[in-house]
Amino acid sequence: MKAVLQDKYGPSEVLELRDIEKPAPGPGQVLLRVRAAGVDQGAWHLMTGLPHLTRLGFGFLKPSTSVRGREVAGVVESVGEGVSRWQPGDEVYGTCEGSFAEYVCAKEGKLALKPASLTFEQAAAAAISGVTALQAVRDAGQVAAGQRVLILGAGGGVGSFAVQLAKAAGADVTGVCSAAKAELVLSLGADRVIDYMREEPTAAGGQYDVVLDTAGNRPLRALRRILAPRGTLVIVGGEGGGQIGGGFDRALRAAALNPFVRHNLKALISVEKGTDLEALAAMIDAGQVAPVVDSVYPLARARAAMDHLRSGRVAGKVVLSI
Repeated sequence: MKAVLQDKYGPSEVLELRDIEKPAPGPGQVLLRVRAAGVDQGAWHLMTGLPHLTRLGFGFLKPSTSVRGREVAGVVESVGEGVSRWQPGDEVYGTCEGSFAEYVCAKEGKLALKPASLTFEQAAAAAISGVTALQAVRDAGQVAAGQRVLILGAGGGVGSFAVQLAKAAGADVTGVCSAAKAELVLSLGADRVIDYMREEPTAAGGQYDVVLDTAGNRPLRALRRILAPRGTLVIVGGEGGGQIGGGFDRALRAAALNPFVRHNLKALISVEKGTDLEALAAMIDAGQVAPVVDSVYPLARARAAMDHLRSGRVAGKVVLSI
């Protein structure tokens, strides 16, 4: 089968399309015929090994898992021992290790039925980014009706979901993005958009009940300045920062500061759960949320897809069609 592999950390040039052996599902696993794979920021971090903190658990000198990709949508080909939830022919989406391939094995609990209203490409775009946004809005931010919510990076993979989820919760939503993405963010339900090239969103006084930061390039003091007295800041992921800790240093500082301030400072590292995939699928099929797919590349152009992901021009998600 065809798969995109890497033998060392580095830029997109380390990715190579090769023929490798088709995997077989072990106990508790299913074999998927991959139809689409999401290209998320986590795939870039695991490709480059940056920040270095990323390498913990994934190989310090070189990747322990050579096939890239973690978001997947496809069809169950076969099931391993002890699997009763899935059967061949089921259309599913979720997470795994090595989705940039024609076939991949996934744990049965990391999958859910693909939303009936979505294509495989759209479903792959939702597997990690959608669940991350759900956990940020519903769990960490506890967004409620009538609250004022600011979403930094509103035009990105996680941000585009977060805008829709916050609106579905009944919040008044302000999205921060580039002018090129403003129309998209408004179409997703944002009540207003701030173009960060023309206006610094953290310049105003405390006014937001919840701030979701998916961009990772503003200091804690600036983000706290725009929070209401009892407001909540949710730092999503580890973007920004240096080569060693990346944006995770802000998460650590937020955790250390939180007991001593009135604000509620939280750092979200999303947990991949089948139950959240199911909850997200239900909202998608109900018309409350929809994935935004910026572009679709064939598997052979995984390098170009990864470069486009980091170009700063992506509105929503980049996806590989397989």
